Amino acid sequence: MVDMTTRFFEDLDRRGFEPLLVKTSGTLRFDLHEGPHTTHWLLEIDHGNLRVRQEDGEADTVVGTEPRLFAELVGGEENAIAALLRGDMTVVGDLRLVLQVERVFPGPPDSRGPHHTFGGRGA
Repeated sequence: MVDMTTRFFEDLDRRGFEPLLVKTSGTLRFDLHEGPHTTHWLLEIDHGNLRVRQEDGEADTVVGTEPRLFAELVGGEENAIAALLRGDMTVVGDLRLVLQVERVFPGPPDSRGPHHTFGGRGA
């Protein structure tokens, strides 16, 4: 079974283009720390065109957190800004990129209006 984080990044890569990010360009690396092990996801954005790789490459912005929290972010159960403010997530580099990418995270399941889902329960 594929976890929520992998599904999220595979979906972004498969889409190839995200209209919400058409005014955004840059690279973000997500470092998911679990004990001594770190999983890296590199997201390249070029005016909405997306490319995702699972590698530890150079990036304009590096986001660090635990895999559990990131799964909650992409599952719509947690908010990235709140996690940053609590210190549960770190950002090194251009915070604006994080704020832009946060727009593609799904909202809470009971929120109104359109929001993305990334193959969570029942998908």
